[in-house]
Amino acid sequence: MTTPEAQTLYELMRTAPTTRRFTDEPVDPAVLARVLDNARFAPSGGNRQGWRVVVVREPDTRRALRDLYLPHWRAYLERRGAAAFRGDDSPGGRRAGRANDFAEHLDEVPVHLVVGVEMAALAIVDAGLHRQSISGGGSIYPFVQNLLLALRAENLGAAFTTILMGAEPEVRELLGMPEGVGIAAHIAVGHRANDRWPELSRKPVEAFAFGERWGEALSGT
Repeated sequence: MTTPEAQTLYELMRTAPTTRRFTDEPVDPAVLARVLDNARFAPSGGNRQGWRVVVVREPDTRRALRDLYLPHWRAYLERRGAAAFRGDDSPGGRRAGRANDFAEHLDEVPVHLVVGVEMAALAIVDAGLHRQSISGGGSIYPFVQNLLLALRAENLGAAFTTILMGAEPEVRELLGMPEGVGIAAHIAVGHRANDRWPELSRKPVEAFAFGERWGEALSGT
């Protein structure tokens, strides 16, 4: 039987959409402190806890982050092709329009969390494989997910992006971050312009989970 605690957690997981439209209402510093205090219990390789977070509120710094973000956002759209931003009334066009509007007005979001990670703290155990490394993210992205869930629990909207990675040297200089710290995430935080929390749509379990061997049905799904 599902416990009330589990039910609450599952509801948060199912209703934590990316927020791209925010009000200008300030975010209570005490709430942010509580979010960070709870997110820190994420797992990491060797329990190194290599995450570092710069909380940005100053308007000038937010504008500077927007200016660093936009060229890499536009390059991302260009790589995806014209279909990525049609601006029409189709579902894809509306999503692309919201994403572009978010990027253009990124500085208006009240709080930016720039999540860095000490590169030496990453457990990169798949470096020898002939593919892009994945394992290093296991030491930082559980913390990022904890941040997102904690923000949702505090009734705050969030937009998690990695576009700023393209401007890592400039971001590091802007925020005074030392060498050896990489940009892992950029989370825009504020109160949602739409206070409704919709249930997300995702593929069913049987589309991605298998029993014993790839492609074999998993019992109980």
